[in-house]
Amino acid sequence: MSKKAIELKAKQVDEILDKVKRAKGIVLLDYRGINVEQDTNMRNQLRKENIEYKVLKNRLVLRAFNQAGYTGLDGVLEGPTAVAFSFEDATAPARILAENCKKVQKISMKGGIVEGQIMDANGIQAVANIPSKEVLLSQLLGLLTSPMRSFAVAISEVAKKKA
Repeated sequence: MSKKAIELKAKQVDEILDKVKRAKGIVLLDYRGINVEQDTNMRNQLRKENIEYKVLKNRLVLRAFNQAGYTGLDGVLEGPTAVAFSFEDATAPARILAENCKKVQKISMKGGIVEGQIMDANGIQAVANIPSKEVLLSQLLGLLTSPMRSFAVAISEVAKKKA
């Protein structure tokens, strides 16, 4: 291998390593069997959530993971692999890709890293079932305001009876 090729690969590993270090959620996907239209739709969904989706060489991704301290992903990084990096919402790539795996049954999640935890395909599927941050916040707000609302209604009814 030429010196130039080695330098190019080292640069690519550094770029992947930077993404791995910054990412809150990373999902590895076996994309075999997806057609262009399905891939375009999936990429558009990921782009809306500011998720970076790339098809990368397994060896380069493995080197970046190892340099970042994530070992044990050798078996996952076999065959065609696409990588989704989320720098904002750790669960978003898992949710979007799980939804697409249901629609396009030929593709499958291989595993990933969420908030620094290495996960297999089952772990990523479990993460996919976690509601988004916005949904969780609205549920919390509903739980917090429900007792106050009930109290206000009760006081209003008492006031109506006395009047």
